[in-house]
Amino acid sequence: MIRDPRDDAELLALVRRYVTPERRYLKLGGGLLRMQSPERERFMRDLREDARLITADEIAKLLEGSWRERRTAAWLIAVSRRTEFREHLGELLVASEVCCAGLAYCVALATFGTARDADLLAAYLDRYLCRPDLAYDQTVVMGALQFIGLNLGGGQADRFREPGGLWQQWLVDAPHMQDDSDPAPYFLSLMRRLCAFVDECTEAL
Repeated sequence: MIRDPRDDAELLALVRRYVTPERRYLKLGGGLLRMQSPERERFMRDLREDARLITADEIAKLLEGSWRERRTAAWLIAVSRRTEFREHLGELLVASEVCCAGLAYCVALATFGTARDADLLAAYLDRYLCRPDLAYDQTVVMGALQFIGLNLGGGQADRFREPGGLWQQWLVDAPHMQDDSDPAPYFLSLMRRLCAFVDECTEAL
């Protein structure tokens, strides 16, 4: 069940504290990479401070909200390295109840970077590469899975990307993927840059 902050005073207070100041929820993603100084340093400092201050219960509450709340919570999880939320993020990713939050889940899982995180991402691809009619988070999940694979020295994404595999078939069958180029390298690069931003935040915690 997705909670509406207008119907939940506790959630509304958390939204006002962590989500909406300076429209943070809109900047958590690719927009971070376009920030220039001094905005970048200020944004990073505030995000780092909130990741340090927010409690596990408050994060869990935000994850009950819609995409704005969940996106923000996932970034706070990533920056504070709260691996206790790993399984929950994996569940939310596969459930795909809301739009615009999948990238944030992937950033957190890629930042954790273990074999279990790779398994959670692979579970998503096993389900949604078989649904070319759904333009969900297949590309960003593939980027995150490749990122973890490179860091672990394994081939976690290989079975999807082999000739005739699920990834290649999805690229052919998905009506929204009309470009002949494979988007996987771009999303691997995006994931690498976003995780580097998280690492930079975390260094000062």
